[in-house]
Amino acid sequence: MYKWILPSLSEILAENQLSVAECSPAKAERQWRVSLAATEHLLLNTLAPASIDTTQGLVLTAPARLFSQLKLTQSLQTVTFTAKPFNPLALMPFQMPDAMPAASYANASVNEEIAPHESVLPLLTADPLGTEQFCLVFTDKFRLVLVLATHKNGKKTFSFSFEPEVVQQAWRSLGARVMLANPEFFARLDALVQQYSPVAPDCRIMIQFSQLLLQELTEAEETKESLLGAGDKEEKENNPCPIPQAQSPNPDVELLQAFAHEVRTPLTTIRTMTRLLLKRRDLDATVINRLKIIDHECTEQIDRMELLFKAAELETTASAKSSKTQLTPMSLDQVLQQSIPRWEQAAHRRNLTLNVVLPQQLPTVVSNPIMLDQVLTGLMENFTRSLPAGSHIQVQVIPAGDQLKLQLSPQFGCKDSSKAAIPATPPIRKALGQLLMFQPETGTISLNIAATKHLFQAIGGKLIVRQRPHYGEVLTIFLPLEVSNKHKSGVKA
Repeated sequence: MYKWILPSLSEILAENQLSVAECSPAKAERQWRVSLAATEHLLLNTLAPASIDTTQGLVLTAPARLFSQLKLTQSLQTVTFTAKPFNPLALMPFQMPDAMPAASYANASVNEEIAPHESVLPLLTADPLGTEQFCLVFTDKFRLVLVLATHKNGKKTFSFSFEPEVVQQAWRSLGARVMLANPEFFARLDALVQQYSPVAPDCRIMIQFSQLLLQELTEAEETKESLLGAGDKEEKENNPCPIPQAQSPNPDVELLQAFAHEVRTPLTTIRTMTRLLLKRRDLDATVINRLKIIDHECTEQIDRMELLFKAAELETTASAKSSKTQLTPMSLDQVLQQSIPRWEQAAHRRNLTLNVVLPQQLPTVVSNPIMLDQVLTGLMENFTRSLPAGSHIQVQVIPAGDQLKLQLSPQFGCKDSSKAAIPATPPIRKALGQLLMFQPETGTISLNIAATKHLFQAIGGKLIVRQRPHYGEVLTIFLPLEVSNKHKSGVKA
């Protein structure tokens, strides 16, 4: 139930998302700043070269203009909403005409005489939208809404969405306010909004935004750590016996969960539309093949986002063991029949070879069937990305007491025995917060080892990573056997 005649943007996003958790003002504001920085970089990367005569997008903001880059100010039409229309100089970089008195400005609401690409619109004092900071972006490539809301209890929430329908609802709420205050300007503004059709964004846009978001998050974290480091040094000098501080929750978790959810939503829409098209019988073979590629890429990224979401979720629990609630005896044979073809595809795409050695009879293990498939596939995907072309991967599954052992080991070299083996150069990985790793050479973002181990713990297993000098990493997974299958053994090549 809305508390005012028109819904605020935070209410719209809250109704369309699984959950929007309240948090401390500092944490929500940090999420807002990081996401705005990522949005600015995304616009700079996706807009065409700036042209004074060409408008490439529209930005609706409150309570002040958000982007100051010359390319963006020249390419984007900006409309700023403010609850303080009588003091525009505190918010905007340009002045209102001296001839326009305050009362006339409150009625006319729009100023374009000084800056043709910028306008200012007032909000009524009682409007709850006046307590929100927001940014709506409309371009040919994507639509996006970001909202930072302040609640009466002092808490704040940050949320964002690329979902076309959610952004459209946000525009309807804003447009209704504009139409009440200035019908003529609403007609022009609505026509501008309609130029940018509400289509689901390209998955590449989502991936690019995710990389920018995590990059900004890492830079903010490094800045914070450097400042805290200086502060801690000064404190230790002044106070040799500091009082232990309570450990604060991971600030990356909520933002990572929200990001993973927002990426999955449009990709799921794209995949659904793709599969509907594949059911048609009048499509050319080339079109069908391309649609299958789209379906595969969407599924792959959706699975990755689900793993990121689950990893972030585990960080909010007391321990990974507390989530072991859906472990059941399961046939590993069925999982591997589905997984091995995907492992082979991942290896083939990177010019790698793969050999899988299985027991003659795969015993029953105790785990989570759905998560086990996702975690193993994600692990194999990251493993193949870390190897140079021409490498060989050996996957061996053997019983090990009351557990089943699955080992991934790389083998470097070439088929010609007269040539020297190719030495393994460990990939460069950079930490992104406390959960993720970034590999600059490939642009890959993946869970770090600690987060991956937590996932295996959650499905009843255990992951061991062993570094071999000049031969790369060896990954060993242990899964518990069902009691009745502990003593089954035997191997086939």
